[in-house]
Amino acid sequence: MSTPAVSPTGAPVRTPSGWHYRRSLASRVIVLTTMAVGFAVALLALGAFLTVRLQMQASLDESLLNRARQAAKTDVLAYAANNRIPSWALGAADIRIFYITTEAVITVDEGPDMTLGQPEFEVADGHRDDSVRTIDAEGTRYRVAAVPDPNVEGQALVLAQSLSPQESVLKRLGAVMLLFGLAGVVGAGAAGWAVARNGLRPVRRLTKAVEQLARTEELAPLPVEGDDEVARLATAFNGMLAAVAASRDRQRRLVADAGHELRTPLTSLRTNLDLLTQADETGGLPPEAKAELLADVRAQLEELSTLVGDLVELAREEAPAANVVETFDLAEVVDRAVSRVRLRAPRSVFDVATLPWWVTGESGAVERAVTNLLDNAAKWGPAEGTVTVRLANGVLTVDDQGPGIDPADLPHVFERFYRSPESRSMPGSGLGLAIVHQVVDRHGGSVVAGAAPSGGTRMSMWMPGFPVDAGGPRPQVRQPLVPQRPS
Repeated sequence: MSTPAVSPTGAPVRTPSGWHYRRSLASRVIVLTTMAVGFAVALLALGAFLTVRLQMQASLDESLLNRARQAAKTDVLAYAANNRIPSWALGAADIRIFYITTEAVITVDEGPDMTLGQPEFEVADGHRDDSVRTIDAEGTRYRVAAVPDPNVEGQALVLAQSLSPQESVLKRLGAVMLLFGLAGVVGAGAAGWAVARNGLRPVRRLTKAVEQLARTEELAPLPVEGDDEVARLATAFNGMLAAVAASRDRQRRLVADAGHELRTPLTSLRTNLDLLTQADETGGLPPEAKAELLADVRAQLEELSTLVGDLVELAREEAPAANVVETFDLAEVVDRAVSRVRLRAPRSVFDVATLPWWVTGESGAVERAVTNLLDNAAKWGPAEGTVTVRLANGVLTVDDQGPGIDPADLPHVFERFYRSPESRSMPGSGLGLAIVHQVVDRHGGSVVAGAAPSGGTRMSMWMPGFPVDAGGPRPQVRQPLVPQRPS
């Protein structure tokens, strides 16, 4: 018994149960091709059969009426009827001849009893110019044509011809069409098989290549041939492979960098703890040395906690955004971030001026990014330095009065774990600006580092949005998509 498939959320996945889902694509192509051609052949055969039948009947009716009119103009048939001469003796063995009056029906031909009716009597009475219809006489169908006798008033000449030869021809025609139709269906099946075999060959190659990738986990791009739908599918799959490979490389790099960064504080902690243990075994350290060592351990634990928190935040920012985002005022986010950083850097002076700018996104992530920019400015600025914060038209600039960034380090300031030689002796994980870059990039904005007019560092962050007057209504818009980077 097979186990039902489940979705990533744990809910069972409903598998389609139609017959076309249980068959291969090639078999579906063959079946559909056979059905389409079979229907076309059947429709064509039916149309041809009906056309031939109607044409034969129209020709027979016209022939009977012409023969009846020609015979009615002569006295030969009247003489034959009076002298009991059958029609075959007159060279008309394929028909039966009747004379009909308002009172009687006269014939000298042998054959099954044939009951003439109202149409023929109306022709004899002169109420109709002629009549043609089919009569069934003891299992044999006849086509009967009646015309008035111009020599005798109140009398009509009736010719009846058996439909057996015509029906025999139609039966043979139907049998031939049936055989050719079956042959066409078989040929359609063979053609469908050939089409499926040759047309789906690129799909089979693509399937084998994907199965090979699934077995080996080697994310090599698939070969792309031509520019048809299969080539487009292979191109799209290569794009997906490139994204998966890039994601896997980022994960490996993150794990490697995290392991490298975690090794230093863990080694230092272990060394200090070993030193404390040995000191206790030998009588203990002096109070001043012990206090200094414990302070070092506490600082290392704080550094380790900060690093782990940044790693968790960085991993969360890399995950696809699935939360419903909202429209918020970036100025309010900047004010909250400044309030938080003031508590952590009480000696720094913050000069803040902001204008309303409404952004659609995740306010918590954006606040974390702004906080990191302010923390970075407070860390690099002097003890009593001023951090200048300006927000106008969606551009947030943060200037510090520090030494600035070396031009050689500018291309790397937003990379993970990158720390310039001057910053390696300072606290930090090297992930703050990387988190800023990821948050801004995910919201469709941009962030750059440069030199401030005062000689320090300027961080400029732009977020897409729209301005609203301070006294105007604040929109409460919620939507499930993060805006894309403008072109």
